[in-house]
Amino acid sequence: MVKSSVLGYPRIGAEREWKKTLEAFWSGKLEEPDFHRQLQEIRLNHLRKQQEKGIDFIPVNDFSYYDHVLDTAAMFGIIPKRFAYEGGVVPLSVYYGIARGTKDAAASEMTKWFNTNYHYIVPELDGAKPVVTENRPLIAYREAKEKLGIEGKPVIVGPLTFLKLSKGYDKSETDAWLERLLPLYVQILQELKREGVQWVQIDEPILVTKVSADDLRRLQTIYGRFAAAVPGLNVMLQTYFESAENYTDIVQLPVQGIGLDFVHGLAGNRQAIKQFGFPADKVLGAGVIDGRGIWKASLREKLELLEELAECVTADRLIVQSSCSLLHVPVTVNKEEKLIPELKEALAFADEKLDELVLLTKAVNSGKAIVADELDLNESALQALKQSGERNRSDIQQAVATISAVQPERSRPFSERHPAQQEKWRLPIFPTTTIGSFPQSAEVRKARQLWRKGEWGNERYAAFIREQIDIWVKLQEEIGLDVLVHGEFERTDMVEFFGEKLAGFAFTQNGWVQSYGSRCVKPPVIFGDVAFEEAMTVKETKYAQSRTGRPVKGMLTGPITIMNWSFVREDITREQIAYQLAYALRQEVEALEAAGIGMIQVDEPAVREGLPLKEEEQAEYLAWAVKAFRMTTCTVKDTTQIHTHMCYCEFHDMIDSIEAMDADVISIETSRSHGELIHSFELNTYKLGIGLGVYDIHSPRIPRVEEMTGMIERALRVLDPKLFWINPDCGLKTRGFEETIASLRNMVEATQLARAKHAIGAI
Repeated sequence: MVKSSVLGYPRIGAEREWKKTLEAFWSGKLEEPDFHRQLQEIRLNHLRKQQEKGIDFIPVNDFSYYDHVLDTAAMFGIIPKRFAYEGGVVPLSVYYGIARGTKDAAASEMTKWFNTNYHYIVPELDGAKPVVTENRPLIAYREAKEKLGIEGKPVIVGPLTFLKLSKGYDKSETDAWLERLLPLYVQILQELKREGVQWVQIDEPILVTKVSADDLRRLQTIYGRFAAAVPGLNVMLQTYFESAENYTDIVQLPVQGIGLDFVHGLAGNRQAIKQFGFPADKVLGAGVIDGRGIWKASLREKLELLEELAECVTADRLIVQSSCSLLHVPVTVNKEEKLIPELKEALAFADEKLDELVLLTKAVNSGKAIVADELDLNESALQALKQSGERNRSDIQQAVATISAVQPERSRPFSERHPAQQEKWRLPIFPTTTIGSFPQSAEVRKARQLWRKGEWGNERYAAFIREQIDIWVKLQEEIGLDVLVHGEFERTDMVEFFGEKLAGFAFTQNGWVQSYGSRCVKPPVIFGDVAFEEAMTVKETKYAQSRTGRPVKGMLTGPITIMNWSFVREDITREQIAYQLAYALRQEVEALEAAGIGMIQVDEPAVREGLPLKEEEQAEYLAWAVKAFRMTTCTVKDTTQIHTHMCYCEFHDMIDSIEAMDADVISIETSRSHGELIHSFELNTYKLGIGLGVYDIHSPRIPRVEEMTGMIERALRVLDPKLFWINPDCGLKTRGFEETIASLRNMVEATQLARAKHAIGAI
C-alpha cells in the first residue's frame, strides 16, 4: 500500500499562537515553565491535526523554539564563544542570545534558507567542541508517542547540509569537521533505534545544488557510517527545492529511502528516473504536493504523475508527500472569509495540502473512481480562476509586451549623472540616511486598526499619520541625518501596502508564514494581471518634504521583491509577473518625480533569494530581474537620484548584476556579515554610490560608536569615499523608540569621526 507523509508542518499556529508565546516570554510576561507548557500544547495540537487527517508518516522534531538550524547547532553544543556557554543543555538565555543578540554579544548571522523567504541562523564553528547536549529528535519522538500514540518520523538536518550552511571554518577543514560531527549523529541515530523508531528523515537539501566530487565522497562516508553503525534503522534521505544533482550517485547511497521534489524539481527528477530508473531496494518519497505554493494542485495531473512513477516503484515502496516542509505556507484556508469565491476555491494552505495528500494516497490505493467527485470539484475550481477577468486583461498584457521589448536605460550613465546630482544636493562627505521605516509603536498600530475597522475616518487617520511624520522629521533633523524619510507609518508591510493599491492582488486575513524567529509575514497573493490604479506614496512623501529643507526620499518596494515576497500565480512566468509589476511601479516613480521628490528609493531586498538553485539558470534570472528594476526607474531625470536597498543575502556572486541595476546609491545589509561582503569589494570594483549597513537592526542592542567606526573604516579601504553613504542595515519598523534614537545618534557620531579623519570636502 502507498503511504502518505509530510516533511514538516508550520510552527506558528492558525492564530499565530507560537509567535505570541515567544514574544510574551521575551518581554518577561511569561515564566519559563509556562512558556514550555504553552509551546508543548501548540506542538501537540499540530501533531494531533496531522493524525486526525490521516497522514501515515508524521514528522517530529520539525517544531522549533526559533529555528531548526539553530536547534541543530544547540543540540551539538556549537555555541559562539562570546555567549560564555559552559556546557550541558543550552539554556534559553544563550539560545535566544545567539538568535537575537544580547547587551554584550552580537547575534549570529541570519540568512535565507536556500531560495525561500525563511531565514535561518548561521552556525559558527570557530572554536567549537561539538558534543551531544540533548537528543532533540528522541525527545520529540517520545512526546508524540506518549501523549498521542503517534509513531513519529524524527527529522534531522543532515551533516553535509549543516556543514555547508555553517561558517567559521576553513573549507580545507571540512573533512576534519565531518569527523567531529559524525560520531554525534551516530549517537543520535543509535538512541533513536533503541527507542524503536522506524523511519528517520535526514534532510540534505544541499544535494539539489552543485555537488563536488569531494562532497560525493563525503556523502558516501556519512551514509556508509550510518548504515554500519545503525543497521535496521530506516533512513529517508530527503532533498527538496529542486531536482537532485548527481542522481545516480545519490540513489546508490546505503539508505532505505530517497525523497525527491516533483514540484520545483519535476523536470530534472522525472528525467533522471525515466533515464536511470529507481533502485528496487529503496522507498521513493515522491514530493508531489507543493510545500511552498498556496494553489490547489491539479489532482488529476498529480495522479498521472504518480501512475508514471508507479511504473518504476512498487506500491509498497512509494510514499506520497509534500515537496518540502509546509513551514513555507499558511496554516488553513478555512479562516479566510473575504476572498472572492473563485480565488478562495483555488487555494490550498497547509491543512488543505494534508487533505490533498490523503486523497491522492487513497486514489492510488483504491482507484480514481472512489474520489471522482473530489477530482471534479478540484478541476472546476482551477478552471474558474483560469477564466476570470482578473487573469485576462489584454490592456495590461499588451502594454507590458511593448515596454519589455525595449532595453531600459537612463538617459545618461552614472559617471555623468553623479556630478549633476551632487551639484543639486550639495551633500557632505559620507551622507547619512536610514532605510525608510521608523518604529511602529502600539499607538501607530492601534490607529491603523481603528481606521481599518471604520472607527476612524480617513481624515482623522491621515491627520494622525501627519503627526507621526512631523515628529520623526524633527527628530531626524535633531539627530543630524542628511537625507530624511517620512517613516512609513501608514504601511503595515512593505509589500502588502503596495499590493493593496494595485490591481491583480488579493489579501488573506490569516495567511501568515514565518520569516525569521517570531517575525511573521502575510504575503499578498498575485492572482491576476497587475495594474497601476492611482498614486500610492505621493501624499505622505510630499507632506514630509514640505516640513524640511533637507531632501526626503520617496520609498517604494521594487518589482522583484514584491514578486518574491508574494504568493504568485502559476499560469504565466515569473518574468512576466515581474514586468507587470515594473510597469505599474514605473508610473508611481514618475508620479513622485512630478510631485517634486528628487530622491526615490526602490527597495529590492529579495533579489538574491529568487536566484535559482541551479547555476545554469541563474544568469537568465538575474538578467530579467535587473531589467525589471531598470524598467521601473529608467524614465526619471538625470538629477533624480535613484536609491535601492538589499538585505539578508550574500552578494559576492552577483556584484556585477547589482551594478547593472544602475541605481545611483545602493544600501546593503551587512552588519552581521560585514567582513564577507567587504571582501567581495576587495575582489570587485564598485563604481556607484553605496552604503554598507553599519549596525544590525534585527537586535535590540544599541551599537557602540567604536563598532560602527570600525565598520566604516574597513569599508573605506575598498570603496571610494566620495561615493560612500552611512546607514543602518535595514528598516527600523520593529525597533523601539528610545533604542532607535540612541543608535542613530551613535551612527551620526561615528560619521562625524569619519568625516574628520577623511576630510576631503563635500562630495
